[in-house]
Amino acid sequence: QLQLVETGGGLVQPGGSLRLSCSGFGFDLDYNTVGWFRQAPGKEREGVSSITRNGASTNHLGAVQGRFIISKDNTKKMVYLQMNSLKPEDTAVYYCALSRGWNTLRSSDFHSWGQGTQVTVSS
Repeated sequence: QLQLVETGGGLVQPGGSLRLSCSGFGFDLDYNTVGWFRQAPGKEREGVSSITRNGASTNHLGAVQGRFIISKDNTKKMVYLQMNSLKPEDTAVYYCALSRGWNTLRSSDFHSWGQGTQVTVSS
């Protein structure tokens, strides 16, 4: 069972930036979309951003639109989530996963979840 790996989390002050990386999917051919999700304590997991296999289309949660940028490097087999202007409400464990769907942010569409990386936004 393929499992992705997320890195890049940490503690950052409000207004700061972090870049998350997702790796491990290069040899899995059965996907059309890579997605980033997050889950805060006591809350349900929510889709944050997704990008299609060819990198041509992206999708973002409204709350992160204009602040988060998702990108894909096919040569390095990596997907990145650049998070800018971070807010305390962005604090969560962030996960990446694969979907056979197209540009979806629906959690049930995804598989091969990683272990997650903690992002904490606090002064």
